Amino acid sequence: MTFQRARSEEQREIRRRAILDTARSMLDEMPASEVGLNELSRRVGLAKSNVLRYFESREEVLLELLTDALEVWIAEVSQELAAGVDARLPAGERGDQMAAILGRSLARHTVLCDLANAQAGVLEHNVSVDVVLRHKRSAVANLGTVVELLHHHLPELGDNARTVCMTTLVLAGAMSTYSRPSASTLAAYDADPTLAAVQLDLGSGLEGALSLLIAGALTRPGTS
Repeated sequence: MTFQRARSEEQREIRRRAILDTARSMLDEMPASEVGLNELSRRVGLAKSNVLRYFESREEVLLELLTDALEVWIAEVSQELAAGVDARLPAGERGDQMAAILGRSLARHTVLCDLANAQAGVLEHNVSVDVVLRHKRSAVANLGTVVELLHHHLPELGDNARTVCMTTLVLAGAMSTYSRPSASTLAAYDADPTLAAVQLDLGSGLEGALSLLIAGALTRPGTS
């Protein structure tokens, strides 16, 4: 793919989307930590200096993809919660249903988990205050939507719905790292089956952790 110089806002937006789409495809092949500007520039067909006309750093590109990934997940999980949480059940059972849905859903969105894990330690560095402000404002709006979803299906959480929401995404990011063991670690698991106790499956691991989190939140007073 090659581009002529963008001379209109529409052309600039086409180039921005091309950069984002190319970076998104790279995330299907490699973790966020391996996505670099040189390879991104090569794949998109622009000089590195031209990519930097549209994004101030690779971190800005990845932060925007994090926002996009979060919005896609929210749209999907809202439908899954509506279909999978039975309002007739007691709060504890609804909490278990919610934990199962959130865990399975996030385990399918591996790019979202990877980017969420890299957010504070990597992606929010090497970016300007303006970029952070834009990203954080989008994050606040998106997380507010998730909080409303949790509260709708489990109003007994009260104000604790926000803590559950934030902790869910932090857990998903952190646990996703442990669910991608190195080749040597996989070989060690094969060599010694007794190590299976520390081998993490992201979906079931998240479901168990979120079930405990939600159960604990239900026992702690929160304002409805």
